[in-house]
Amino acid sequence: MPTGSSHHVSPVEQSVSLGWIGRVASFTTTGLAALCLIVAWGDRAAQADPPSILRDGDRVVLLGEGFLEREGQQGIIETALTIAHPDARLEFRNLGWNGDTVWAESRGVFDSPAEGYRRMLTLVRELEPSVIVVAYGRNESYAGPDGLAAFHDQLTTLCNDVAQPAPAKGEAAETSPPPRLVLVTPLPFLKADTCPDAEHRNRMLADYAAAIREVAAARNAPLIDLFAAFPRANDNGLLSRDGIQLTPTGYEAAAGIMVAATEGSLASENFAEFEPVRQLVAEKNELFFHRWRPANETYLFLFRRHEQGNNAVEIPQFDPLIAEAEGRIRDAVKALR
Repeated sequence: MPTGSSHHVSPVEQSVSLGWIGRVASFTTTGLAALCLIVAWGDRAAQADPPSILRDGDRVVLLGEGFLEREGQQGIIETALTIAHPDARLEFRNLGWNGDTVWAESRGVFDSPAEGYRRMLTLVRELEPSVIVVAYGRNESYAGPDGLAAFHDQLTTLCNDVAQPAPAKGEAAETSPPPRLVLVTPLPFLKADTCPDAEHRNRMLADYAAAIREVAAARNAPLIDLFAAFPRANDNGLLSRDGIQLTPTGYEAAAGIMVAATEGSLASENFAEFEPVRQLVAEKNELFFHRWRPANETYLFLFRRHEQGNNAVEIPQFDPLIAEAEGRIRDAVKALR
């Protein structure tokens, strides 16, 4: 079993929806204006025809906390982006980790956060992404104003570290271009019985979202501003049952925002029509999860590797399975056209 639970949304859950736009009526008034500003390019924001966030052949690494880890299990955002850009051969690698921060505090496992941070950088470079989506800030916001400067500085450091080009392979090989970064502001907290202080939390979170905007502007990097654009109404727990984790409907709302930010388009607002693709995406993500976070990694790679470390050679055997799964996803997307 993987580290952390893996829950797939059932077709029944998906089929009750008629699309995130129709179900989230408040988005019309609270989000459409924000969409006009959702992709910022620093000082170049006013220029015409900014570079596309996603391009043909991109390998996209998703780096962040629980919002992204649960997206890996659901596969809703990845499905929407894949379908919205049907002519681009996109690959996604989800490195989300629940509870994580820009210091990689969840990734140390039995080591220090610094060691987890080092391993994270190594893994990102091994994946050779052309795009890295960086989505942090929510967990860090609990530190309030006192933690804001440290968050800003470490987010800058993280962006600098992950944006280093992959080293050339072989003496004659050229150095690959550095990956393009896309920064994402955190989702707002939503009002729920278990999150009655959502407004107070969002006032703190607003400062962290502003810090992310500053880092994006300083790098001339695109910004997807979920904090500004995501609908705040959460009647009957439609978007989030606890005010923190999204329901499938909530993920569909986030997916719609990200599709618009990447200048993609969906032929339908009914996500139930995309269920065959979503199931394949979730299956691929589970294979990749076992590839990078095997349940017995302590025995394979860490301090007990002297016991079963010889079995680590089996982990790369997931790679062809992941490649085959991506082929099935592309075929399923073609079938929708």
